[in-house]
Order: sequence, then structure tokens, then C-alpha cells
Amino acid sequence: MRSRNGNFSFTFTISSIIFFLLYSSALLADEYLISYRYTVKNTLLYNEELYISKSMQKCKGTIFQKPLILESKNSHDLKYTLQRNSEIFFQYLSKIGLVVENHETLYNQTDQSFTIITLKTTCFKVDFNENFVKIAPLK
Repeated sequence: MRSRNGNFSFTFTISSIIFFLLYSSALLADEYLISYRYTVKNTLLYNEELYISKSMQKCKGTIFQKPLILESKNSHDLKYTLQRNSEIFFQYLSKIGLVVENHETLYNQTDQSFTIITLKTTCFKVDFNENFVKIAPLK
């Protein structure tokens, strides 16, 4: 609808509201730094650590992989949600890229192995909704 001075203010307002509603999840998503380390010694789990912290500065980069959607059941605690869906999340991490280090030694006919699987600190966009959380890595 055209106003008296010739501007299309009403149409512009409606289109900007629609744009904001469609893209608000990407604009309002929180950014988290996530790193992971899994250590196995002689085929036994030695240590497993998942570090999650909210980013203090805006992460630079673009989303480079399809986002992962996990069920959160009204929880806004990211660590709790990732632990409940750990198998799905770690399969997703393997697609992003994990670093694997393996050390094997043979001493007095005894084999010793030490394996470390690491996800270097990566920035993720995290969007919490009512029943699910959407997680996407930035590169």
C-alpha cells in the first residue's frame, strides 16, 4: 500500500518482519566453543573429556555442514543434551574431522597401546527451540 508521500512503508514493514521471522534462528543463535578428547590405554577407556563454553566473542566463519538436530525436551543445557544424545553427536563429530593419534610399543613381549581421539576447539552455532536443539559448526 502506498502512503501519501509515495513510499511503500507498509509493504517494506511486512517484508522485513517476514525476513526476520524466517532468518531469526540463524541470527539469534548462540555460539559455543566445543572440544573433545577420548583416550584409550590398552583397549580400556582411560579418559573422556567434553569441553563446552559459551563464546565470549563472535565467531567468524560460515556454516560448512548440514546442522545436527537433537531432541532437548525443554532443556537449554547444551552439555546435558549432548550427553543424552552422545552417540549421534559423536557420529556427527567424525564427519567434521577428528584427529587420531596411536602409539604402540612392544616391550618384553608385552604390547602396549595408547590412542587419543581429539576434536580441536571448534565454534558451533547452537539454536535452542522448545523440543530440539540445532547445532552447526562454523569454519
